[in-house]
Amino acid sequence: MSAAPWWKGAVVYHIYVRSFFDSDGDGHGDLKGVAAKLDYIKDLGVDAIWLSPVHPSPNRDWGYDVSDFEGVHPDYGSMADLEALIDAAHGRGLKVMLDEVLSHTSDEHAWFAASRDGGPDGEKASWYVWAEPADDGTAPNNWLSVFGGPAWAYQPARRQHYHHKFLRQQPKLNWRNPDAKEAAISVLDFWLAKGIDGFRLDVAGTFLHDDALTDNPAVPAAQRTRHHWAHASEMQVHLNDSNLPENIPLLDEIRTRVDGHSDRFVFGEFSEEEERCGAYCTPEDGLHSAYTFVLLHARKLNPQIFRDHFETLARHPGHWPCISFCNHDIMRTATRFGGGEAIARLMLALLLSLKGTTLLYQGEELGLPQAQSLTRIEIRDPVGDLYWPISKGRDGSRTPMPWAPGENLGFSSAKPWLPSAPEHRDLTVAAQAADRNSILAFSKALIALRKASPALTRGEIEMLPAEGQVLAFTRTEGAEQVLCLFNMGPEPAVFAQAGLVGEPVGLPGLIQAKAAAGRAELGPYGVAFIRRP
Repeated sequence: MSAAPWWKGAVVYHIYVRSFFDSDGDGHGDLKGVAAKLDYIKDLGVDAIWLSPVHPSPNRDWGYDVSDFEGVHPDYGSMADLEALIDAAHGRGLKVMLDEVLSHTSDEHAWFAASRDGGPDGEKASWYVWAEPADDGTAPNNWLSVFGGPAWAYQPARRQHYHHKFLRQQPKLNWRNPDAKEAAISVLDFWLAKGIDGFRLDVAGTFLHDDALTDNPAVPAAQRTRHHWAHASEMQVHLNDSNLPENIPLLDEIRTRVDGHSDRFVFGEFSEEEERCGAYCTPEDGLHSAYTFVLLHARKLNPQIFRDHFETLARHPGHWPCISFCNHDIMRTATRFGGGEAIARLMLALLLSLKGTTLLYQGEELGLPQAQSLTRIEIRDPVGDLYWPISKGRDGSRTPMPWAPGENLGFSSAKPWLPSAPEHRDLTVAAQAADRNSILAFSKALIALRKASPALTRGEIEMLPAEGQVLAFTRTEGAEQVLCLFNMGPEPAVFAQAGLVGEPVGLPGLIQAKAAAGRAELGPYGVAFIRRP
């Protein structure tokens, strides 16, 4: 029997480079800063690091508008710095993954300049999605940008509109053009040759668009929530500007290219429902793995959300998910689910026990809450600028990593690009490393438990019936089975199962359960891992 690939059940530590650690005192995190903290990362017990985009960018969307796919942003260092980081990580047994944004580019990318300035008959004329205006000069169709307004920008040089699913400065590559598609996929080849172990593909469901530019249908009025009204693009069902079935063979082509280099991994971000995630990543088709925003958008401690998610994925045999509760785009877990240390521990335990490859966002191992004290003048995120005051955007999850007490919480000797969060002053790495009952110690113990257990690492998952606020499931691999119990409520709860026996696993800071006579008693927000004979 062949060994499972390294990524199956791995814990991947997601680093937002600009906010991780500043090595040179310019207020921005950098690659040498990541290298300086590799021993900390290794000590966590994780298997890989995923770096947010490191390429040159005008930073309209903080690196997700790439102007050169084969370079390194000078804020982060040089190509030599990245190569040194790869070597240093590999020397510690850590894999290195890059965040690649191949659906669109910056409007300052040379490809777009050639497409814009070369005219409709130029060499790269159709490398981007261009369209004639409507008869009255308005946008070609009703597609809306995720960031607000029409998803089209008029370009006088071509007397046409170009499509942008996000900011106006992020024109959409035309993956239906074979030369543009090959140029985009070749970006992966370039970095694989540098020793990169894999990729996270940004907005992986948006590579293809409907060539006829058919309007998107509206979300029926009766189904609209406050979320739909606050974010106008969510008032459409995105069937024609993204999520086309033709994405599947295209994603399979990407995986085949990555598989041409041994022992590599490629997973994608899908913004829509679980069906996209499951259908676009199977053993036969699509990427190796993926995640959607279902668990990222959840705001209530509701066991049914997690049951439904895995029951949906189970309809796609062989699908291996990525599991993520927060990242650089999403409010931090501890705050989103109600705040407090008990909830932070509960969600860490759940994150590291669900089936899949775990994506652990920097600071999640510290139980960091969302930074909510940012003012309008401190906001750097274009989403925060657009949606203020109903939202501060994404910067609250992007504030600098708190390393030590003192000025800027040990992140930088200079004024940081975003202020250090006052909410994080008592949760620094230094403070928690000295406390054997800290959330950091708890996180390390959870990761160690996972890695020591074939069931928790690679096992299949079966959701079990449970009463009230209890989420119950088993993870099974070979002869090992672990029963995982989570009380998602503030009151004591009981999980009952005929013949329930087993020994609860003890962890520092874990609220213990009592299991006997077919019952397991769980305290408020209690967690239990029970090894079954």
